[in-house]
Amino acid sequence: MWRWVLSGWRGQFNILHSSALCTTTRKASNVAAKFAAKEDQMKTEYDAIVIGAGHNGLVAAAYLQKSGLNVCVLEKRHVIGGAAVTEEIIPGFKFSRASYVLSLLRPQIIQDLELKKHGLKVYLRDPNSYTPVLGATKDSSCRSLILGRDASANYRQIAQFSKKDADAYTRYEHQLSLMAAAIEPLLDSSPVDVKRFIEGSISDKMKCLPAIRAAVQAGKILGKEIPSFFEMLTAPAAKVLDRWFDCDPLKATLATDAVIGAWLSPHTPGSGYVLLHHVMGELEGIKGAWGYVEGGMGAVSQAIANAAVSYGASIFTEKPVARVMTSSSGETSGVCLQDGTELRARIVLSNATPKVTYLDLMEEDAVTEDFRKDISFIDYRSPVTKINVAVNKLPNFLADPNTNGTSPMPHHHGTIHLNSEHMDLIHQAFKDAESGSWSKRPVLEMTIPSSLDPTISPPGSHVVLLFTQYTPYHLAGGREWTQQDKQDYMDTVFDCIEEYAPGFRDSVVGVDILTPKDLEDTFGLTGGNIFHGAMSLNQFYIGRPLPACCGSRSPVKGLYLCGSGAHPGGGVMGSPGRLAAFSAMEDFKKK
Repeated sequence: MWRWVLSGWRGQFNILHSSALCTTTRKASNVAAKFAAKEDQMKTEYDAIVIGAGHNGLVAAAYLQKSGLNVCVLEKRHVIGGAAVTEEIIPGFKFSRASYVLSLLRPQIIQDLELKKHGLKVYLRDPNSYTPVLGATKDSSCRSLILGRDASANYRQIAQFSKKDADAYTRYEHQLSLMAAAIEPLLDSSPVDVKRFIEGSISDKMKCLPAIRAAVQAGKILGKEIPSFFEMLTAPAAKVLDRWFDCDPLKATLATDAVIGAWLSPHTPGSGYVLLHHVMGELEGIKGAWGYVEGGMGAVSQAIANAAVSYGASIFTEKPVARVMTSSSGETSGVCLQDGTELRARIVLSNATPKVTYLDLMEEDAVTEDFRKDISFIDYRSPVTKINVAVNKLPNFLADPNTNGTSPMPHHHGTIHLNSEHMDLIHQAFKDAESGSWSKRPVLEMTIPSSLDPTISPPGSHVVLLFTQYTPYHLAGGREWTQQDKQDYMDTVFDCIEEYAPGFRDSVVGVDILTPKDLEDTFGLTGGNIFHGAMSLNQFYIGRPLPACCGSRSPVKGLYLCGSGAHPGGGVMGSPGRLAAFSAMEDFKKK
C-alpha cells in the first residue's frame, strides 16, 4: 500500500513507500495501543481468542471478559481499531483513515461498557448536512441546502426550493423514524434461526423466542406502515424519493445515504434499505444524531479496548493469525499465528470478513465444499476511495462564503455533499464505474471533523476527510490501479472541489489516498467493502452472512463471526460483536 504526501501546491507529489512513513505512523499509533500486553505476557491457552481488534472484536472481548472468561485479542496491525482507527499520517494531523463519523454505536453498549468513563467523548454535529449548489452566486436565491436537527430551520431551507417539499419533509422524517424504531429491536437481537427453530429440540426452540419476539415487535410498531416499509426495503431509493419530493438537491442529498459505501445507484432496487440503515443511529439520547469523536474514530476503539482491559482482557498487536485450528472431532481448538505460535482456546471469534474467516483462515476440510462455495458468492463490491487531506485553511464555498475569518461556520460542521444537485449525477457516476473507470464527477462526501474537534490538527489548519465514489476495485480490462491512476483520480476529485470552493487545492499540505484495493490490504476489508459485505436484500438479517448460516454461529463448533459480516451488518455499531459474545457465552456454559 502506498501513501501520498504533497510536496508542492498544485498536484505535484512525491510517492513514498509505507515504510518511509512508518516512524510517524507508529509514533501516533503506539499511543493508541499503549495498553497492549507485552509478548512475554502471552499465555498458551485462553477461554476465548478474538481475531482482530476492530471495534466489533473489542466489543466481543469486553463482554466475554466481563462475563468471567479469560480473553485474548490478536491484531495483525501495529494499531488497534480495524477501520475505526486514528493515524497521524501527516505530522500534526490525525486522520480517521476509514470510518469517520459516529451514530450507529448501540446505546446499550455505551452504557454496559461505560465507554464515557473509558474516554469516549463525542461532538454532536448540527447541522448534519450541507449541499452547495454548483454555479450559485452570492445573489442567488437558492445557494445551498442545509439540514439539521431544527425542524423549523429545515422547513425554511427546503422552502427556498419548494414549499410543497418543505411540508412533505416533516411527514417523510416521521415515517423514516417509525421504520427505524421498528428495526431497532432487531439490531439488538440475533436473527431468527429458522433451521434451529424448526429442527431443534424444545430447548433450542425456546432460545429462538427472543428473536421471534423482536420481529413481532417490529411488525407491531410498523402497523399500517408495513406496505411502505416493504417498499423501502425493495424499491429503488429514487422511486421512493420521487414520490415524496420535487426538489432535486433535496432528493440527491437524501439519496447519498442510499448508496453510501454500496455498489448501487439510487435507481437500483433495494437501495432504499441502505438509506434506512443510515438513519437508525442515536447519540446522547438524540435519535438520528451524528457526531465526531474527539481524537478521531480510533478513540472509539480505544475506549472499548480500555473497558476490555479493565475487566482483564489481553490485547496484542502485530500478531497476525495464520489459521484457525480444529480438533479431530471438528471443533475449534485455537489459532496458529504466522510465526508458528499456537494458542489454545475453547472458543474463537473472528472479526474478519466471512471470506477471510472461512476461506483464508480455515483448513479446507473444516467446512463443506458447498459452504465454501456459498461464502465465495458473497458480494463484496465496493465503490469507495477514501482520501484524507491535511489543509492549512478552511474550504471557502462560493455558495456560502466564509464570514467568520478563520473560524468554522455552521455548514463546515456537517457532511458536505458535492456533485449532489441531482440524482442523475449520482446515477451517471455509478455508470462510469460500471464501465471500469472512476466517475468523471465523483459523488463526494466531505467532512471536516477539526471544525469541532481541536485535538486533531494544528491551530488554524484542518483535517478534511473525503469519502468518494464511484471507483472500481479493478479498472477496465482488470487492470490494477497504478500510482499515476491514483494521482489522476485525486486530481479529478480536487477539480470538482475547486468548482465549489476555489482555492482548496492551494490549501492542501498532505494527502492519504485509499482505493478499494488499499482498503482491503490495509484493513482487511474484502473488496474494499466497508460493511464486510454488501447490505443488499439477500445479505441482511437471516441472509447475513448466508441464509443457511445466519448470525454469529458458524458450521464449526466453537467458531463465531463477530464482525460486520454478521447480523446486523456494517457501520461502527458494535452489535455484531455483542451478539457474537452472547452466543459464545451461551454455548460455553454447555461445555
